[in-house]
Amino acid sequence: MHTDRTSTTRFAVPVDAALRAAGWHPGRWDIKQAEIWADALRDHVSPAGHRHTVFPAAVEAWAEFGGLHITPTGPGRQVAPATLHLDPLHGLHMARTLGDLGRALDTEVCPLGAETDTQALLAIDTEGRVYTLDHTGDWYLGADIDQGLTTLIAGTAPARLTTG
Repeated sequence: MHTDRTSTTRFAVPVDAALRAAGWHPGRWDIKQAEIWADALRDHVSPAGHRHTVFPAAVEAWAEFGGLHITPTGPGRQVAPATLHLDPLHGLHMARTLGDLGRALDTEVCPLGAETDTQALLAIDTEGRVYTLDHTGDWYLGADIDQGLTTLIAGTAPARLTTG
């Protein structure tokens, strides 16, 4: 019997395995790429004049997880696990939508990536909370990037956001 080096206490084994298969490892930190994305988002102005807000929680999530293509294996716990591409430029043209969500939640929201099968947009707020936005509504995935990724990769049903 050999010891599995991929198990950690940070993520459950199936989540850890999917992240590592995508190229993540503890200590992964590509701040140069994160800054490129931050500049691209800051520089983008929608035709109606909407702009992205970039903040530390987003930059930190991009530095650690940005660029990963995550393909979970196995069944989800409650829903199908999501195939992800963690690239904030998936949300480049969603400044108004993210701004509206941020106002509804009394925070600011920045793109994180996309669920590649459904094109749902992943987003993160200034506190590090993670959301997904799709044609059926806006969903809360977790209080931080770890919980958000775990919800998506493990196939845990997210909570629908109710605003108003």
